[in-house]
Amino acid sequence: MRHISILFYSVFLLLLSSCSSTLPPNPYGAIPSPAQLEWQKMEYYMFIHFGPNTFTDVEWGDGKENPKVFNPSDLDCRQWAATAKAAGMKGIIITAKHHDGFCLWPSKYSTHTVRESPWKEGKGDLLRELSDACKEYGLKFGVYLSPWDQNHPDYGTPVYNQTFVNTLDEVLSNYGDVFEQWFDGANGEGHNGKKQIYDWELFNNTVYKKQRDAIIFSDIGPGCRWVGNEEGYMSETNWSRLNVEGFEAGRKSPPLDTLNIGNTHGEKWVPAEANTSIRPGWFFSPSTNDKVKSLEKLLDIYYASAGRNANLLLNVPPDRRGRIHPNDSTRLMEFRNALDKSFETNLAKGAVSASSVRGDSKSYSPDNILDGNYDSYWTTDDDITTASIELQFASSRTFNRILLQEYIPLGQRIARFNIEYWDDDTNSWKFLSDGTTIGYKRILCFPSITTSGIKINITNSFACPIINNLEIYNALNFSSGLKESIDIHGGISTAKWSVFSPALENVGRIIDGKDDDPISLAIQYPVIVDLGERVEFKGFFYIPQNSVGAANVSRYNFYVSDDNKSWIKLKSNSLFNNLRNNPIRQDVFFDKETKARFIKFEALELTNDGDKYNIVELGIIKP
Repeated sequence: MRHISILFYSVFLLLLSSCSSTLPPNPYGAIPSPAQLEWQKMEYYMFIHFGPNTFTDVEWGDGKENPKVFNPSDLDCRQWAATAKAAGMKGIIITAKHHDGFCLWPSKYSTHTVRESPWKEGKGDLLRELSDACKEYGLKFGVYLSPWDQNHPDYGTPVYNQTFVNTLDEVLSNYGDVFEQWFDGANGEGHNGKKQIYDWELFNNTVYKKQRDAIIFSDIGPGCRWVGNEEGYMSETNWSRLNVEGFEAGRKSPPLDTLNIGNTHGEKWVPAEANTSIRPGWFFSPSTNDKVKSLEKLLDIYYASAGRNANLLLNVPPDRRGRIHPNDSTRLMEFRNALDKSFETNLAKGAVSASSVRGDSKSYSPDNILDGNYDSYWTTDDDITTASIELQFASSRTFNRILLQEYIPLGQRIARFNIEYWDDDTNSWKFLSDGTTIGYKRILCFPSITTSGIKINITNSFACPIINNLEIYNALNFSSGLKESIDIHGGISTAKWSVFSPALENVGRIIDGKDDDPISLAIQYPVIVDLGERVEFKGFFYIPQNSVGAANVSRYNFYVSDDNKSWIKLKSNSLFNNLRNNPIRQDVFFDKETKARFIKFEALELTNDGDKYNIVELGIIKP
């Protein structure tokens, strides 16, 4: 009996030892909340910019527009939702209130709303229609509310923060579940404009009080962060952690490169959301109907956002009817089709082995990375932070994409890895690709190879590496290989033009019709162009350097003259809206057409604190 007891006790100790050695890893560093994890799994959803700007052809309204300009002729939120669903998107975020202060719902805290517009005789509620449409099509509903309000009389006073909270409360209380609350940090009308000290703690607490699981977007989260540009591109290194102490949304945000990369050992889990528009601007303009991003461009953005540990928020602005334009919806369907075909057949099937398995337990077997179960994973013992996984195919396969996922509920750990493929000719492993971070999802793109096996080498991890998914695809090549030829001056001959001032080397590049490197000019030097003869035109354009943080012109004067002596000022202290974050071509239209031989463009204020401004091209817009 004693021998049996001793044997039982020995077996018990063996089982206890075995169980303790195969406990899962402890979380490493900051980790996502359950709501953040579900948000990350959405991956791709729609942004909708819609409001008075849609009808006035500007990016940022000034709050002085007559609400009667908002009058969509055939608004259909169900068409928006149906388009988003067909495009493979998981939700829609709407600009419920932009910087002009116009509310897309009949707010009792504003007199600049759909109630004051002729749309539906002032009885419409666009948020109600869109939230209902999202529910019908199985999409999540999100809202953008700008704290900046150029219309409300309370803005710039101590009572405004509560006024904003009141409007926030209305939206978050009356339209069902809100998956994301989008804040940006825009604040005040330039150096001399009204400023408001935003109470971000009050704003965020209001969101969580009304929508406990909402993801709050801003430069520093706390739910998710801006990526430092509006092109939709993440750095190849993207940590979902961020240091937020001492920073705010807006001008007091972390540096742009930090927003793009994150902080390796950041104190908070603040994953990245890459936002960009399918058109050059955020709001609809008839002049951009032929400038919808190409399929190749959208695919490039996808791999640089969703393929680099970020969610993709793609703006698709409805037109003046209140419908998504056919050019936009057609491109979205092409994009969906390309992604479906590219990721149709997962080739990751075969025998998997690893250099190390945690506790030699099947619970953490490398087979788990192929089982399609998000919550099963391969990992190593705690003291092993470099390891390899091999996948041997039954027969050679051809592919050009590899998708990897870390199990982020236990933190983001991997800092560097590489992938090798088996070369049958030399019977050896050869380098294929490498990377730094993985995070929720990393997609590596490379020229097609044919091989019988691959090896994933984790070469730097801050704790035992954890991989929960591997997929391999042979994506189709949707690139035409042709560079689009763009006529910058819209058919206007510049043969007679010359840059009269300033007299600097290469300054003629400003009017050469090439979208190339910028000319840098001291801010005290305006650009004067001689058009060679008196011509009629209705506006002008300025092309800045296409780089966030570049020294571009944000505020300017524009003049015309017949003799280069007597000047008429057509634009005074005017603002290029959002140029710092979205440095694209700026088309400016006059109140009425004009005739002149000379034009003068005078920089007043820049997007940074430099004393030189960049200009790629300057020109006129003919009637």
